[in-house]
Parts: sequence; C-alpha cells; structure tokens
Amino acid sequence: MKKIYILALTTLFAQAVVAQKLDRSQKPKPGPAPTITIADPVIYKLANGITVLVVENHKLPKVTATYSIDAGPITEGSKAGVITIMGGMLNEGTTTKTKAQFDEAVDLLGADVNVSGSGGSTSALTRYFDNAFMLMAEALRHPSFPQASFEKLKSQAITGLKSTERSATAISARVVNAISYGTKNPMGEFSTEKSISGLTLNDVKAAYSKYVTPSRGYLTFVGDIKPEAAKALAMKAFGDWQGNKLALPVIPKASNTAKTEIDVIDLPSAVQSEITVANLIDLPLSSPDYHAVLLANELLGGGSDAKLFRNLREKHGFTYGAYSSAGSGRFQSKFSATAAVRNEKVDSAVVEFMKEINVMRTEKVSAEDLQNAKNLYNGSFALGLENPARTAAFASNILINNLPKDFYRTYLQKINAVTPDDILRVSKKYFGHDNARVIVVGKQETVLPGLSKLGYPVKLYDSYANPVTATATTAAAGPKKTATEVISKYISAIGGEAELKKVNSIEQIADFEVQGQKLAANMKQLAPNLESNEISMNGTAVMKDVFNGTTGTKSQGPSKIQYTPAEIAEKKAKKGIFEQLYYGADSKVEVAGTVKVGTADAYKLNVTSAAGLKKTEYYDVNTGLLLKEERTVKQNGADLTITVEYGDYRKAGNILLPYKMNQSVQTPAGAQEFVITIKEIKINSGLKPTDFL
Repeated sequence: MKKIYILALTTLFAQAVVAQKLDRSQKPKPGPAPTITIADPVIYKLANGITVLVVENHKLPKVTATYSIDAGPITEGSKAGVITIMGGMLNEGTTTKTKAQFDEAVDLLGADVNVSGSGGSTSALTRYFDNAFMLMAEALRHPSFPQASFEKLKSQAITGLKSTERSATAISARVVNAISYGTKNPMGEFSTEKSISGLTLNDVKAAYSKYVTPSRGYLTFVGDIKPEAAKALAMKAFGDWQGNKLALPVIPKASNTAKTEIDVIDLPSAVQSEITVANLIDLPLSSPDYHAVLLANELLGGGSDAKLFRNLREKHGFTYGAYSSAGSGRFQSKFSATAAVRNEKVDSAVVEFMKEINVMRTEKVSAEDLQNAKNLYNGSFALGLENPARTAAFASNILINNLPKDFYRTYLQKINAVTPDDILRVSKKYFGHDNARVIVVGKQETVLPGLSKLGYPVKLYDSYANPVTATATTAAAGPKKTATEVISKYISAIGGEAELKKVNSIEQIADFEVQGQKLAANMKQLAPNLESNEISMNGTAVMKDVFNGTTGTKSQGPSKIQYTPAEIAEKKAKKGIFEQLYYGADSKVEVAGTVKVGTADAYKLNVTSAAGLKKTEYYDVNTGLLLKEERTVKQNGADLTITVEYGDYRKAGNILLPYKMNQSVQTPAGAQEFVITIKEIKINSGLKPTDFL
C-alpha cells in the first residue's frame, strides 16, 4: 500500500509539472553565483623554513598532504633534463627500501604516494595516513640513487625524445616557448638527446642537494586531521631536516617581437600543421585585470562555444578544435591561441586567428555571451572545490602570491563583476595582434607560399628553434643537377647498373619494436614485381602482405582481404627490384631543389609513376645515396604520410644496401615511429614464385 501511495503522489506531481505552460523559446535565467565557503587554514612555521597549512575537513575519513618547494623557474643550461631525471630517481627506492619494497609498502596501505623534483603528495584513509605520510617523507629525504635506475631513466628519456622527432605537436610545444622566451630563459630551454646523454649520477645528486630542501617548502594537509596532529606529524617527518637555502630567482624579462611575424618550422612528414599565435604577458594573480582576462580568454578560445572554435572548426572546418589560454603568476607568462590545421589551409586559418583576436580587441562582447562565460566559471569553480588538491593549492597560493585571505572566497564575486568594457580593455592589453608570433610547425613547401602572401615577415627555424637561412642550404649543395644525373649517381653509388640488373631476388631478415612489442620481419622480392612481407611475434605470424604478380592479399591474424584493383595496378607497374633503373622509361622525375636531411645536404626529387602515384625522394649530394622517401596514401578516408629514412649502408654481395630504416606514419591523430634493423640480406638466394603464395 505504501508503494502505491508514493507512486500516486509521484504521478500527480509529474502531471502538475507537465500542465504548467513553459516558454521553451526562452533560456532559463541563471541563478545567483554559488556561495563559496573556504575555511582559512591553520598555519605553523617550522624552524627549518617549512610552512605548514592545515585545512580541517571531517566529512570523509581521508587525508591528503602536499609538499611543494617554491624554487621558481630553474635554469638547467647544458644539463637540461636533470631535474626531471632527478625527480624520477626519487621513485626508485630509498636507503632502507628497494623500489619494489617501497611500492609494496604503499600498496599495503591502499595509499597514493608521489614524489618529484618539486615535492610530493600522499593521500590515504585516516587510519593509514600517518604511515603513508612517513613513506612520502622517506622518499623525499632518503633516496638511494641506484646507478642502474639512473641509466634506465636516461635511456627512457632519450627514447622519448627520439619518438617525438616527427611529432608536430611535440616540436611545437618545444619551439613555441624557445622562440617566445629565448633558449637561455628557464621558460624557453628544453632537454635534448645531447643534454640527457651528458648527465651523470653526480649531476642528479647535486640537483637534489640544491633543490630538494625544506627551504621555501609548503606542506599542506587537507581532510580528516586536527591541526595539532598535523603539526606533530610534520615535526616527526621533517622537523630535523636541513638543506640548502633557496632564494627565488630573478628572471630577466623577454621581449615580444616589435611587429607580428610568422615563424615556420619545417616538418616534411607533417600531414597537418600546428599553429600557435603567442605573445608574452605579465599577469600576477593580484592584478586587477586577472578575473577579466580569465573571462576574455574563455570567450575567445576557452571551449567549443568560444569564438575560435566556432570559426575555425564549425564555420570553416579547418581543424578538430581551436583554443586559447592565458598564463598567470609571479613570472612572465604567455597568451597563446592554438589549432592543428591541415597543411593546405594553414594560411587561411592564420587569417581567421588574427581576425578573431582583433575582434576581441576592437568590439565589445554581448551581455549574453559574457553572462554565459560567467555561468561556466561559476559552475566549474564550485565543482572544483570537491577536489582536496585544489583546496590545498588555494591555501599555499595565497601565501606564495601575497594574496588577501578572502581571494578565493570572493573569487566568483569578482568574476561576476566583470563588464563588457573590462573585456575590451584587457583584450587590447593582453591579446597580441600587432606584436605576436605566429609559429607554424608543418610541411614548409606546402604552407610557406600561402603564409608569405599574408603581409607579415616570415622567419624560418629548425625543430630546435635555431634560425635557418633559406639560401644557406642551396649554396652548400653545390652545382645544380638534373634528375637523370642524381639517379645515375645513386645507381653508381650502390653498385652500378650492370650489378643491379644481375639481382633476381632479395630476402631481408629484420627486427623492430612497436609500442614495446618486439617483432620480426621477413621481406622478400622476386623480379620483376613479386613481393612478400611477413611480420611475426615470438615465432608466430601476425601480419602478412603478399603479391604474386597477378593478385595480392593482406592478412592480419585470421582475417584476410584481397588487394584492390588500384593496388594490383600499382604492383604490376613495377618493372624490377631497383625502381630507379626504370625511372626514365615510365616515371616522371623532377628535381625540387636541395634541403637538409639531418646534417646532410640532399637533392629533393618528386617522382610521379605512370599510374599517377607520387612520392618524394632525397639523395645525398655528396655520396649519392638515398636518404629518405616520403609518400601519402589514403586509408579509411584519411591521409597517411609515410616517411622512411635509410641509413647504415653496407655491402650485401656486390650491392650497397641500407641496414637501418627509420619509418614513421603520420596521421591526423598523431605519429607512430619504429626503426627496422636489418640482420641479414640474401641476394639471389633461389626464391621461386611458389614462395609468394
């Protein structure tokens, strides 16, 4: 009976609501900004310099502690990367526990413990928190610095750098800061394979001694803990800790460019370009402009409702998303607007970027758009208070940035007080239009002609932010060669036409690694056009691609698909194993100047087959050897750019062949790269057509 009664009431209520007349053409009016209640922390100061802040909250039986070292931006110079490696070493065991023992101790508590070169954090249920906190302190204060772990982390860092060599996103992240701030500025410097390779374990220990210290340390407790208990725990873990005295560094201000310029970084394998419009700003949290800049940025590029997104994605379809951000804090930061745009639309996208930035600087936003931005901030800010880490950051931010105690309690009041006039004023001041850098990482030969017509000065940089002189490479390359001369030199370099024509078959045994999986490859060719490529893992074939001269199949596991007519035509068009022997007969080959491939000067050749298929080849000016090959293919409607770099040329019989091939596949979603190492090459080993079934 009770259930029936409740159901009846619910039904009646629903009917009453439906009966009300709703005007769905009108958006509901926003409610008042949420009331923010943030308790002031209890603050203690330890004798060694650590400031302890305690934010008591007994809603849940859980405590989070964060230790942060306010060292400011650190200039690493020739040892760039040492702080990151040092931070990783703090997770490799202590003087009393191996890494495995330490991780097991954390797991037994069901806790989270993290440490880095700038501090650490721990979170656990109240009953286990003290032990978890002491583990964090042990990791920070008593690292063991094992040599084997150091070598492992160095190797991982170098591998990580190599894996991003052809990533437009990674290169852009590096060069935007380097060009904006300068490579001598801590905000602009970056680690390289050279700087990482040169590090020693003593460098790591020196960085630890200098920067991991109680000086300028802030220890914040949030959660189910009494202030006096937190202080006692802090004293137990850190009270006797002594270390280097830190002083906040004074960083010279970098300058914006005098007038807007376009900086282009060439990435020949890029399918799309990374565009960043950037200028440096000074925006401390205490600035009266701070809250207005937050809203101005939200309106320009804060999300899918912002101007940049609606223009570049929804109106023009240039990109999956366009966004902006405005940095803040005690040190110089930057405003930037970014998008990944397909190469052929880069110049048009730059025009729209500059247009939207200029609109923000010259036209008032509507009251409705401004209110929508405020509503978003009201909701997201209140929701963020559920995260203890954010509350902890508030407490230390107030001290570090010398803010009033009620800075975060009155945060939304200040947000909601911003006017359209404020938005116009701060947009003019902080969003660069006349003195911005438009930094483009992409395929230079595609993007440069259009960018050069926009009326801005254009500068060229390499992927490490070094200026490039456009004429230097051409001058160094020597006399101009015809395509026939370049191909003839290549044929002579690898053995000569007579020797190449003796080759009836080639079999190559290789290995490589993809996403941590070790794979083996067996690649076979039989003149004129039979091919077989088999990939195996632990002795079991996982992929196979075979063309028997008439038809072809692609297999992956149990699934098998037939070659398309276009693929069959492409394979049948091949006249021999060494395609260059037949370029004059059935392919159009043109020299497109000289470029750098690594450190070598190379002739760039555009090759178009009789079937209309295009690729680009790069031949070493001095040795004549093929250094790189690029081609773009369609797969599932998307363009894939495949780049293969050749190296480690060695004799196989009488023929000089590459024993290393660095292959990358660039897609709109990113790049995948792997290195194929040839272990054995067999020439004229007796392959038969039956080997290609």
